[in-house]
Amino acid sequence: MCTVTYIPYKRGCYLTSSRDESMQRPNAMPPDMHTYNGTGVVYPKDAKANGSWIAFTQNGNAAVLLNGGFEKHTPSPPYRKSRGLVFLDIISHAQPEFSFLGMNLHNIEPFTFILFAGGFLYEARWDGEQKYFIQLDEKTTHIWSSVTLYTPAVISKRKQWFDQWLAQNPAPSAAGVFDFHRFAGEGDSSNDVLMNRNNEMLTISITGIDICMDAATMQHFDLKENKHFLKSVRLETVVA
Repeated sequence: MCTVTYIPYKRGCYLTSSRDESMQRPNAMPPDMHTYNGTGVVYPKDAKANGSWIAFTQNGNAAVLLNGGFEKHTPSPPYRKSRGLVFLDIISHAQPEFSFLGMNLHNIEPFTFILFAGGFLYEARWDGEQKYFIQLDEKTTHIWSSVTLYTPAVISKRKQWFDQWLAQNPAPSAAGVFDFHRFAGEGDSSNDVLMNRNNEMLTISITGIDICMDAATMQHFDLKENKHFLKSVRLETVVA
């Protein structure tokens, strides 16, 4: 997985993820508030490993997980812990950026972690041997595509689709962002944002977080079951 977009707006930001997975993977449980490591965290729970790929906390931090670091790797299981559980370990920490930097990731499969915390945007990567951590411009838009599923050429083309869509939709609504995740592409089902590779690997859900001042909302569209779920929470800390 997956495709992730970040779009800031005047009072907050949208962080949205298209989850590309095997058709055989069990459906995730709908988003709900969970207590994880003593922290209130809203996320859809993966039914296979009990982890997640997208979440926000009651203090307004939010994050999304993508498989892979900088390039496609050859998996070499067994791994010490699933990336979805490592993801929850990081986002549930009071200072998730420091949690990532201090965490022992030996024998954890490579991943990319997009974090919005304290009003700032970060990109954290683990390539299987080394950590990389940078701060991004939270006032501009960003898109990521999983390196395990998409070639550099396709990733670049998806960036072009995103830029063209933003030029036509400079102030999108949450619904508009979901439209991008559903319809962007050129009719190539293997590489469009809503992808399908022979009904074996495909986009099984689209989940978005809308952080707006003192509240956050997660919308989750289960595409396999054609179901929509929504979870809103008042934040303990107002996001500037």
